Amino acid sequence: MSQETFVIVGASLAGAKAAETLRAEGFDGRVLLVGEEIERPYERPPLSKGFLLGKEPREKAHVHDADWYEANGVELRLGVKATGIGREQREIRLSTGEPVTYDRLLLATGASPRRLDVPGSKLQGIHYLRSMADAAELREALSHGGRRVVVAGAGWIGLETAAAARTYGNDVTVIEPEPTPLHSSVGPEVGGLFADLHRRHGVDLRLDQGVAGFWGAGQVSAVVTSGGAEIPADVVIVGIGVRPNTALAEEAGLEVSDGILVDASLRTSDPAIYAAGDVASAYHPLLGRRIRVEHWANALNAGPAAARAMLGRDVSYDRVPYFFTDQYELGMELSGVAAPGEYDDVVFRGDVDGLEFIAFWLAGGRVVAGMNVNVWDVTGDLQALIRSGEPADPARLADPKIPLGDLI
Repeated sequence: MSQETFVIVGASLAGAKAAETLRAEGFDGRVLLVGEEIERPYERPPLSKGFLLGKEPREKAHVHDADWYEANGVELRLGVKATGIGREQREIRLSTGEPVTYDRLLLATGASPRRLDVPGSKLQGIHYLRSMADAAELREALSHGGRRVVVAGAGWIGLETAAAARTYGNDVTVIEPEPTPLHSSVGPEVGGLFADLHRRHGVDLRLDQGVAGFWGAGQVSAVVTSGGAEIPADVVIVGIGVRPNTALAEEAGLEVSDGILVDASLRTSDPAIYAAGDVASAYHPLLGRRIRVEHWANALNAGPAAARAMLGRDVSYDRVPYFFTDQYELGMELSGVAAPGEYDDVVFRGDVDGLEFIAFWLAGGRVVAGMNVNVWDVTGDLQALIRSGEPADPARLADPKIPLGDLI
């Protein structure tokens, strides 16, 4: 039996999958999984999709059954915060007062919603969505319909919650300072398609303006835009991005810059400490630079990769970034990085107006990202095309008669 102790801070998807992988790979030492929430580890996509819409039960979001942790010898400590790291002693301090000595430490501390610091931001009825408790509270606020809902931010969370609010029969206004929804994620060409989608479903999009403040007497009753408009509101949802939870790493003297800096094996500047998930800014061998990925697939795959690295395996984490969304009748998968400034052109294949198409983002003549909208079972081909780094002919990309597998 191993006498080593591996500690995972963050009872998240990344943390839970890391614990699972340690046991699957044969580690028989102590595994301690620490989480601040009282809810056992769960996946976050349902919070703005199936669970928020009332289509999926709470339990479906959990990573493991309740008895899995004890059955696999994983000490799950919920409602417990890691308060400090003593790197020289290889010791982590917990809010319970007990110190725990570790041989390897994984930080999977995730991220927290960015907050709006404007007048009235403390009023009741202003929601942020990150936890299961947040989602349950928001579902209760939306599910009866007939409410005036204002969403601050037209990113993925903003659009998914706007779609949920409309599905429940609420009036919805979305405020976004960029010229299109998802502008920083997919650029204006595809962002404009999402604008059209939401407008067709009755959403009032207020673009090129932000939130200047909130009105209300205890409870929010209106949102004031940067253009001076007052929009009546019973419910406000703020989705303006997240900040990585790096305080623990910073206080321990680890290298941090928009996330905890890790190499391709997800190892930090301390060889005994690793980081994975939303909090990690990792060197990506395929992209040749650091990237911090906030999406579900990264947590799902990076946790196990970090676990294998902790066990001394040769790990080079180079998965193509992947994301999916469901909004109204649109189902979509996105592979790669499609942010403005990182591509030269967008090529479409299929029926764009009918929401059944594939979009390719090109940089230097090579495909760097691909999005399939209501076209399924093509993610593997899109990711292979991105990985190949081969020059792509836009005419062939646009031709639906040419199989994706033949483009490589």
